[in-house]
Amino acid sequence: MLKVIVISVVFTVLTACATTKTSFPAKSSDGMDLMPNSKMAAWYMKPGADLSEYDKIALLDTYVSFAKRWQQNYNETASFQDQVSDKDMQKIRDKVAKEFAAEMTKVLSTEDGRPMVSAGGTGVLILRPAIINLEISAPDLMTPGMSETYVASAGSMTLYMELFDGKTGDIIGRIIDPEAEDDAGMMQISSSVTNTADFDRIVKRWAQILNGHLADVSKN
Repeated sequence: MLKVIVISVVFTVLTACATTKTSFPAKSSDGMDLMPNSKMAAWYMKPGADLSEYDKIALLDTYVSFAKRWQQNYNETASFQDQVSDKDMQKIRDKVAKEFAAEMTKVLSTEDGRPMVSAGGTGVLILRPAIINLEISAPDLMTPGMSETYVASAGSMTLYMELFDGKTGDIIGRIIDPEAEDDAGMMQISSSVTNTADFDRIVKRWAQILNGHLADVSKN
């Protein structure tokens, strides 16, 4: 099985940029070019890389990290019974990683028909995803007697995903896209069900953008 590799140093450098919809440089520090009109905040590709060469996809485990001080900030205003523990943090990470993989696989494997594989090789596009700067406005901790929580936004997160050639292991692309689930100020009840639905909606969008681009290059 493919294993998650440690996220590269550039991940940390880009975190600050990824949290805001700021403009990105036309060329990355490692020589990749920014793709125009990608529908992502930033999609970089290595010069000469051709995504039409790939007919299979390998999806690595999703790395998940919270926004700095999210736990402390949340607990400062939460009641004692609703405090987010370190154990809760790990449960959320595990759920986010599992849900991301399920939604991404569903779109990539069914809408375009590319088989998902568990090992690299010729024709395999390896995706190494990370969800960073994760903030949840009202995490459902399944606390007994927990009252309904109303929020204007379910939260925010940033996709940081690297693309690798399955044969050589070379990095050929990088996607960065911050997203917030915002209902334009309208209050809504937050629960594990609504949080998951909001998350799935964003991941589905990411997967469809990637899937659409792979389909387009395959036709050319």
